[in-house]
This record gives sequence, C-alpha cells and structure tokens, in this order.
Amino acid sequence: MAQTRQTIQNFYTQAQAKDFARNNLFRVLNINFGNGTEIAFDEDDLIYAKTADLPGKSITSQTVPYMGLDFNVPGVAKYTGSDNYTITFRCDESYDLRNRFLQVLNDTFDDADSTGNYFMPTADSVIDLALLDKELDRVSQFQLVGVAIKSIGQLNYDVTAEGTIQDFDVSITYHYFRQTA
Repeated sequence: MAQTRQTIQNFYTQAQAKDFARNNLFRVLNINFGNGTEIAFDEDDLIYAKTADLPGKSITSQTVPYMGLDFNVPGVAKYTGSDNYTITFRCDESYDLRNRFLQVLNDTFDDADSTGNYFMPTADSVIDLALLDKELDRVSQFQLVGVAIKSIGQLNYDVTAEGTIQDFDVSITYHYFRQTA
C-alpha cells in the first residue's frame, strides 16, 4: 500500500531512483505482414517511425443481475484501436520506405487486375515495438500479432514552404498484442 505521507522529498527521492519514461524512447524493430510481404530491415536501416501509440487493452464487463443487485463479472479481452492502428513515419529522400508499404498494399489488393492475396493475417504477421531507457537499452517489447495493412496516408507538397520533412501515416489492423520482453 502506498504511504500517505508523499512529500516533495519523497517524490524527489523516488524520481531520482526510478526516473520517468520519455515519449521519444521507442523504436519500431520489425514489420512483417506475412505471406511473403515482409518489409525487411537490417541493422544498417533506420525505420523512420516518428510517432506511435502503445496499444490499449481492456476486459469487458458482463452484468449479471440477481435479487436487485448487478454483479459485474469480467468477460473477454478487447484490443482498443486494433481496427485502425496508425504509425507515422518520416519519408526518406528516395521514398523507399513508403514504396515498400505501397507494394504491400498492392499485394493485398491490386486494383489494376482485381487480384490480391486476401490472406488471413497469421501469427507471423507482426510488428515489434520496443520501449527504451535513456541509454537506448530495451526496457520492454510488444508485438502486434495478425497485422494487415489498411491504408497509407497522402503526402502534401508546397513549393512556397520551407522544406519541411515529409511524414506519412500507415494504418494497420491487428488481432491482439503480447508483451514479449
């Protein structure tokens, strides 16, 4: 149980000992859409992930009424946002990363000839996300399982602008996530 005397000195002592998580200490380690659509990266590649959310999870509650009382019984897991999970990437100058995602989208459904792989995302269709400490060592790792590409955001251009670095969004779906480290 937490102590009731949480003073400024207690806070300061704990903050020094445990520090705080920072919102820029994450990395996208791996993206594999399965069925031959892996976006392969090696140690020399930099996946320009700019923003992402750690996925959410909740347990549903089932109400069981009995003699005027409502008993709330835990139900099944729900993965918040699993139907539209978005990662924002920085676009490299050669558009290689964005083109890789476009190829996965085209492999899923090619509107030129109305074909596609339409596969059910499997357990090896994954994205691995790592949370890091200040020394860039992995503190925790999460794996989104059953990922499938949903959309790739547009790029906007303006010749009167200051040359801002281009970002684009990739939206995926996934079945569930698991903590792997």
